[in-house]
Amino acid sequence: MCLGIPMRIEVVSGIQAQCVGRGGPRTVSLALLDPPPVGAWVLVHRDTAHAVLSADEAHQIAQALEALDTALDGGSVDHLFADLVDRAPELPPHLRRTPES
Repeated sequence: MCLGIPMRIEVVSGIQAQCVGRGGPRTVSLALLDPPPVGAWVLVHRDTAHAVLSADEAHQIAQALEALDTALDGGSVDHLFADLVDRAPELPPHLRRTPES
């Protein structure tokens, strides 16, 4: 299984970028994207940026990845999903059933 990791671009050089994120600094290919600016967040799979993220999306993904590590260690993850503690999660609109389906 391959997980996407949010990383922030530090330096852009052609179709490569020096990024920092979970696991430390890394050289990332930007070949699949129009080169994002320095400071942008990208979703990285196997050292290749696949999507540009907002800072909020990057934070949510980072929280979910931290929750996986915490849960595997037997810890509580409620503080990492504060927006879900008092309500049931909802599917995004594109995954919800439509009346005709």
